[in-house]
Amino acid sequence: MTTPIASMTGFARAEGATDGVAWAWELRSVNGRSLELRFRLPNGWDSREAAWRELAGKSLKRGNVSANLTLKRPSETRLELDPVALEQVLRIATDLHRRLPGSAPPSAEALLSLPGVLRQAEATRLEEQEALVAAVHAGFAEAVKGLVEARQAEGARLAAVLNQQLETIAGLCADAAVQAAGQPEAQRARMLENLQTLIRETPNLSEDRLHQEVALLASRSDVREELDRLNSHIAAAHDLLREAANIGRKLDFLIQEFNREANTLCSKSATSALTATGLKLKAAIEQLREQVQNIE
Repeated sequence: MTTPIASMTGFARAEGATDGVAWAWELRSVNGRSLELRFRLPNGWDSREAAWRELAGKSLKRGNVSANLTLKRPSETRLELDPVALEQVLRIATDLHRRLPGSAPPSAEALLSLPGVLRQAEATRLEEQEALVAAVHAGFAEAVKGLVEARQAEGARLAAVLNQQLETIAGLCADAAVQAAGQPEAQRARMLENLQTLIRETPNLSEDRLHQEVALLASRSDVREELDRLNSHIAAAHDLLREAANIGRKLDFLIQEFNREANTLCSKSATSALTATGLKLKAAIEQLREQVQNIE
């Protein structure tokens, strides 16, 4: 099955709660020449980053991706008894009661109010921590899946835009072909002017040299090769869009070829109409290039 075209722009969120601890992943992706992952993790979670990098790398190939994990623990403080501290204060209180006849025996309330007897419980016990780690890991996988889907949805929109822009470029190439047909007459006038200048500056000009100059000037005015290559590039771009997966770099290279041919066409133009079309062609190619920068 063909993998859909993917943009490098997207957002995804996954959240949940485990043993009273709420967690949330937020993944944001923008354009990038390669895959760059940046994590923002709570204290104590850095050791798990490598596993998440590996997981993300299986689904994402290009883009600058920021991954933010937040944890929110219950607001109420959990307390637990320190048995060692309790044993110490109980021994002291019992001994004091024996030494002070008539004194009240130590009460549980009094003992528990002493510093150190009750302490704040650790956020999670070992089994709770393992469950939280497993849930957060599954949440990251879910967020990556959501990001892939978001990038593919944006990619589908971009593919439609790219196809439309390619049709615009094809139309401009067709216009240029019609206008180029009128170039010989305009170029002939330019040739005559150039040849007259050449004859004046070179009195002993040979016939062979004259033919060489005419052939050179004629070749410089022929834009059929540039238009043929542009149409070939358009077909190649359509083929890549049908290929779909991981085509961003290939399209980027192809755009450079588009620009090269458009620049040559403009430099060879001998009419204002063809020059105007060439400039429109360059503008359309630039719009295409801007959109291609978003493709994975």
